[in-house]
Amino acid sequence: MTTIPPLVLEVPEVMEALRMSRSKVYDLIRSGTLASFKEGGSRRIPVTALHDYIRIKMREAA
Repeated sequence: MTTIPPLVLEVPEVMEALRMSRSKVYDLIRSGTLASFKEGGSRRIPVTALHDYIRIKMREAA
């Protein structure tokens, strides 16, 4: 059976992936730096948005 990787992450998963605090992740979301959407009562961050954020940060660091 093939496991499909997740397309969206919840805030705690993004916190772990980026090694950032909850407040920092929400700051990135509020500022529009990290794209997200609400589904039910939970905030979801597309994996592609996480990749975009990292790509932008890497360009800034160059």
